Amino acid sequence: MVYKRKIYQDLLSHTRSPLVTVLTGMRRTGKTTLVIQLLEDIPNRNSLYLDLQRPDNRELFHQKNYDGIYEAFVKRGLSKDQDMVVALDEIQLAPDSPGVIKYLSDHKKIKFIVTGSSSYYLKNLFTESLAGRKKVFELFPLDFGEFLTFKGINHANTAWREKTFDKNEYNRLTSYYEEFIRFGGFPQVVLAESEETKKDILLDIMSSYINIDIRSLADFSDERNLFSLAKLLANRVGSRTEYNTISKLTGISRPTVTNYITFFEKTYLIHTVPVFTKNSSREIVKSRKLYFCDTGLANTLTDISSGSQFENTLYNQLSKHGSIQYYALKSGNEIDFVLDGKIAIEAKETPTDGDLATLSRLSATAGIKDFRLVSRHPSPRFEDYFWGGSIT
Repeated sequence: MVYKRKIYQDLLSHTRSPLVTVLTGMRRTGKTTLVIQLLEDIPNRNSLYLDLQRPDNRELFHQKNYDGIYEAFVKRGLSKDQDMVVALDEIQLAPDSPGVIKYLSDHKKIKFIVTGSSSYYLKNLFTESLAGRKKVFELFPLDFGEFLTFKGINHANTAWREKTFDKNEYNRLTSYYEEFIRFGGFPQVVLAESEETKKDILLDIMSSYINIDIRSLADFSDERNLFSLAKLLANRVGSRTEYNTISKLTGISRPTVTNYITFFEKTYLIHTVPVFTKNSSREIVKSRKLYFCDTGLANTLTDISSGSQFENTLYNQLSKHGSIQYYALKSGNEIDFVLDGKIAIEAKETPTDGDLATLSRLSATAGIKDFRLVSRHPSPRFEDYFWGGSIT
């Protein structure tokens, strides 16, 4: 069964554009499935799918004669008498492909749909050669609404900002949300039947990232250091990235730590969040907080705390709704998230009166009028407040 992602309609609409459709994101997020579905759903049946993991398909792009590549497409079944659609999967494996795409788009009017596993590679690869000729779509692990869809569970899609706590809905969905927090949103993981299988898939995703993405995209020589750093970062979910401290803990030089973390972020493993600041004399302005692209993946590296799991999951849910910052005073007081500079959001597993008072005070200090406590578990004191599990 094919489950369509929320991004799908935008992708389908873009297939009508002559621009190159670029779908990128971390491996195993479902890019190939989406592209194959696109080719089935578009009206133009004069289409070709090429998996560039196959050496014979990559070989096509070694030719210097681009018209020869066009003729090779025809030999593989495309008609010259109709507009052509060519889907190239794992484009990063064919470094010469941007020039080919540019030429055949311009001179043969071929519509290209391409996928790749890394923004680090794709954005740099396409910056000059396909400037003004492409649109990049980014695919992430499932959000909680998509998770429920993959599970076959009905759920409402009301605007999350307007939702209040619904005890019946909480009771119906809480076991699913706990699974989502623990194992994350990679499609194969969500659909796996057993916990053991879920863990095996997550380990394989992480291993593939280290052994394939890193080897093909960067010249980092010591994979052990990269893996050790990834484990350390998983232990620091929701914490600030203090490069000097991380350097001392890992024994890796500060410049190398900086390069590795930048690479992790550009290849979708992690996200870093800047501070929300209006008064630099009172607020911390440099350190960024760190979150993993998927809580399940972070849990394969280390046993992160329950609170950190919830905060990381909430970050990934909120990031689909706008830009995320955090607020921090030099006194150590913080607001976990500031959404679009307008809403202060604090993640608490079970909120208390003190949590609400603190959030209210810090929000006023930050100059933010709207604030929310988002809880993992219901609190009798706050039944009218928003429950994090309903962000879909």
